[in-house]
Amino acid sequence: MSLIRLTNVSKCYLMGQETIHALREISVAIEAGEYVAIMGPSGSGKSTLMNLLGCLDTPTSGEYILNGSNVAQMNDDRLAEIRNKEIGFVFQTFHLLPRATALQNVALPLVYAGIPPHEREPMARRALEEVGLGDRMTHRPNELSGGQRQRVAIARALVNSPSLILADEPTGNLDTQTGDEIMAVLGHLHQSGKTLILVTHEEDIALHARRIVRIRDGRIASDETTATSQTSLLSAKA
Repeated sequence: MSLIRLTNVSKCYLMGQETIHALREISVAIEAGEYVAIMGPSGSGKSTLMNLLGCLDTPTSGEYILNGSNVAQMNDDRLAEIRNKEIGFVFQTFHLLPRATALQNVALPLVYAGIPPHEREPMARRALEEVGLGDRMTHRPNELSGGQRQRVAIARALVNSPSLILADEPTGNLDTQTGDEIMAVLGHLHQSGKTLILVTHEEDIALHARRIVRIRDGRIASDETTATSQTSLLSAKA
């Protein structure tokens, strides 16, 4: 069974008297352990698709199954529960609490999940060590570089061991070198078995993924394996 399965998913918005069709009968499946980039120009529907995949919104019609649960039929409370349990978010703007340490920021999802205090710190420490920030746990965001702040955000996304990591333009606020370092961290997570969905408008960033789904005018324009994946397959066979 696929980790994610969208079947004939559409999303419409009413703007005055006009109906905007943001997504039109999208069908796509993503397996556990895949690394998929979603690309599309502004207004293509990729942000709407990201919001649906992240359970931040529900489709107007169609079916969305995430790890066996039918998300399309859930109320807001159940959606919030699914978001906290199944999905780790990495955003362009980090969304870190400025007065909290890296450790406290990473532990925050565990608070919402009801994890006892004595269990939170070891889990948050492991997540920070996984992204190479074992020596920055007591630092606050203003004491960290942009790349380090994004690593904290990635650790926070990891800490609950979610089924899916959803990264929205994760290098958008970073210089090229730092962005490459963050993409290397995400690549390492994929190699360790994590399922990643990367939303980006940058071709060079999308090429880090193993599969690119391109959205145009609310529809899937193409769905193809990348050269990165093909190279990995050839290396495995050699």
